[in-house]
Amino acid sequence: MNNVEELETICQDILKLDPKMRSARFINARGHLAAGGMKDGLLSLEAKKQDEMMFMELALRVRMRHEFDTEFGIVHFSLSYRDKVIVMSFPLSDDDVLLVSREKDKDFVDIPFKILKIIECLKKTPIKTF
Repeated sequence: MNNVEELETICQDILKLDPKMRSARFINARGHLAAGGMKDGLLSLEAKKQDEMMFMELALRVRMRHEFDTEFGIVHFSLSYRDKVIVMSFPLSDDDVLLVSREKDKDFVDIPFKILKIIECLKKTPIKTF
């Protein structure tokens, strides 16, 4: 299995964590999609061109957050509770990021921590495709 296939498998594992998961995507430091996508049968809330802009903005935001690592410690994840969806980002090594979305409701608090466990396993056996 090559690296992209392994990343795709990880995305599928994340989507299986909860029936309300919408997407799991690996974004590289340049803001390009490396693996993953929407859950089968679901449509993205944004257009493909907006996806590209969102990925580039996310990559920039992840790099900028490192500015405060000394003062506050490293970021393990960020979560946005939006009107239509919950969006979570998980910084990885070399400024790559895992971007995950989920249907909005109040019962989501354990999901980012389950994803962190998956990421910890990923860090023990790093996969580099970006």
